[in-house]
Amino acid sequence: MESRVMSYIEQMRKLIGNRALLLVGTSVIVVQDEMILLQKRADTGDWGYPGGYLEPGETPEEAAARELLEETGLSANNLQLYGVFAGENRHFTYPNGHEVYVVDVVYICSDFTPSGVSPDDEVLEVRWFPFSDLPEQISPPVKDIIEGFIAEQG
Repeated sequence: MESRVMSYIEQMRKLIGNRALLLVGTSVIVVQDEMILLQKRADTGDWGYPGGYLEPGETPEEAAARELLEETGLSANNLQLYGVFAGENRHFTYPNGHEVYVVDVVYICSDFTPSGVSPDDEVLEVRWFPFSDLPEQISPPVKDIIEGFIAEQG
């Protein structure tokens, strides 16, 4: 049997099951030429921006850069803080029943470099969308943030 370090979230789930966890997430809105890079999530089939949860000891910026690389293959050359979002709109229950309330630290990245790394298995597809032509099935916890960001660009 392969041994690996159990993530913080997996450790917490063993203790509390599916009950709500308050988690800090980091996300990246990747933009270029009035287009946004979105990924199709493997767990829900919804579109959203790259992101994930902090591991103990990580800074939000480190986690955002790590998640961007893991989920898109892009290395962030520069991340700018966009905002911190929390509240009922960030409440989510995953298909496996795990309930979370997320404090989402969202960055903007328009300066990036392809790394040659392929997206991980959490991602079905990565695609650029014009601001004016977003996909219909955007993940509910991030839809208002994406729409707000695009509205501010107009």
